[in-house]
Amino acid sequence: MKQKILTLLLSLFIFSGNAIAQNTYALIAGVSSYRNPQNNLGNTTKDAKDIKRALDRLNVKSALLTSKHANYANIKEKLEKIVSVAKSDDKIMFFFSGHGTTGAFCTYDELFPYSTLVNILSKAKAKEVYCFVDACMSGSVQGVASSGYNWAYNKNMMFFMGCRAEEFSWENQWLGNGNFSKALLKGIRGIADSNQDKKITVKELFEYIYKDVTVHTQNNSTVQHPQLIGPSEMQKNVLFSR
Repeated sequence: MKQKILTLLLSLFIFSGNAIAQNTYALIAGVSSYRNPQNNLGNTTKDAKDIKRALDRLNVKSALLTSKHANYANIKEKLEKIVSVAKSDDKIMFFFSGHGTTGAFCTYDELFPYSTLVNILSKAKAKEVYCFVDACMSGSVQGVASSGYNWAYNKNMMFFMGCRAEEFSWENQWLGNGNFSKALLKGIRGIADSNQDKKITVKELFEYIYKDVTVHTQNNSTVQHPQLIGPSEMQKNVLFSR
């Protein structure tokens, strides 16, 4: 009997240890002040800081880079570090808010191609990798990723992108954030939990973001349509538990 109890206690300890060992690592970057001041934006650094605060409350281990610190070299270095640290049971998240163009987002000093982002993250052992990009033309990642990333083989990476490949990703001075970032924030904080089970899945979060952003950009010159790009199997994954 004592042996059975000891075995049970050991199994519970091991299970508890594994649960604790499961971490979510996030790199959060936002650029409001660019090396070329003509490119400056209003709310993108605030987007990044707000996202970090929201993730901190969910015990996500996050690093923040803003404006001149959110340069190409720093973002690449931090991403590679996270990839090297994350274990097979962990999650990785990357958030960026700033300018974007076809095939790349714009760091403080130069373009960061989506092909480079995909290449770095595809080396991760982590079971799930999520990218959130609030930048113009961010939906163009799909074409880049399709040519350099095998969706049929690699099923652990999902992209929440602010808009379609040919669209703008709008800031909103009244919201104090980009429309996509604001919807993401509200979703993370619990509004996206449509069935109220204290868990927010990929599908729930994206459906909330899409509805919120399309509604709030109807009066702009073009409506913004967020994109969910990745394997359908991941849509049932739980992103956040509350």
